[in-house]
Amino acid sequence: MDLLSKIKQAKLVGRGGACFSVAKKWSAVKNAAGEKKYVVANAAEGEPGVLKDGYILEHHADRVIDGMKLAIDFFKAEKGYLYLNHAYAKKLNKKLALLIKGLPIEIFIKPIGAGYIGGEESAVLNAITGKRIEPRLKPPFPVTSGLWDSPTLVNNVETFYNVSLVNSGEYKNNRFYTITGDCPNEGVYELPDNLTIAQVLKKTKNYPKFSFFVQVGGNAAGEVLNSKQLKCEVCGAASVAVFSLAKNNFKTTVKNWLNFYSNESCGQCTACREGVYRLREAWLAEKTDWPLVNELLDNLSDASFCALGSGLTIPIKSLISNVYPQKK
Repeated sequence: MDLLSKIKQAKLVGRGGACFSVAKKWSAVKNAAGEKKYVVANAAEGEPGVLKDGYILEHHADRVIDGMKLAIDFFKAEKGYLYLNHAYAKKLNKKLALLIKGLPIEIFIKPIGAGYIGGEESAVLNAITGKRIEPRLKPPFPVTSGLWDSPTLVNNVETFYNVSLVNSGEYKNNRFYTITGDCPNEGVYELPDNLTIAQVLKKTKNYPKFSFFVQVGGNAAGEVLNSKQLKCEVCGAASVAVFSLAKNNFKTTVKNWLNFYSNESCGQCTACREGVYRLREAWLAEKTDWPLVNELLDNLSDASFCALGSGLTIPIKSLISNVYPQKK
């Protein structure tokens, strides 16, 4: 059985957050026309509260590099790039350099000023090719027009780790979960990929005995759920942040998100650049203008060029819907 068939049989999905079928993406790159093809492992990991890629590179870097090599061989790719978070590079660069020695793989360190948006797949491609680090208009997608307009596979670190396991027959339908926040056992855990949020918290001995809510999928763009909504599976980047209702102020929690997005906006589109600024301004006003706040949230969701601006609406709207009524 060839590698693509193994990936299809394992029903692998990407672990960068979008959960797109790995087999479909690999097939698209395989079938794309182009004299040269490239492979990119995205280890930017700029989402606050998501730490799994760093953990995998620290403990299973050999598997990640093996997964990249398998992809390079499968596509007969010109070269592979490991796009590495600057903090991870400081810690792991020597170890990774030894693992890729002799392979057509280059470590490309994410520029310090690239920020959160520097991890978006098309912004990653721009960084590697020396262009302005901002999202590209899609289509075309990287699978047909990526690095130097050539077909390019961009997968998450955990995805390449899983590809290596699938190829060797060791994949067990597990995934890595990051648990942070108001809990005793913060960390990264490898557990079955079909667990509910409640099950993950209980298995890691992090289920609170106090009133709480959680943010799932990242501490910037993740959805907020109350303690009665934890029967759904952990999706996206598989992070769970626990918030004590007693310790966390509703107004301050949203302010922290707004500060983050205000600092991280690349400024490419007006909807995000101006929308986040105006939303923060309205939120910090002595009296909240709720019609204005809701209008700005809708505009960000509908008109933002990339997922940064639209992503801000998810935690705020879900916090208001799922948690705020409990605090009135």
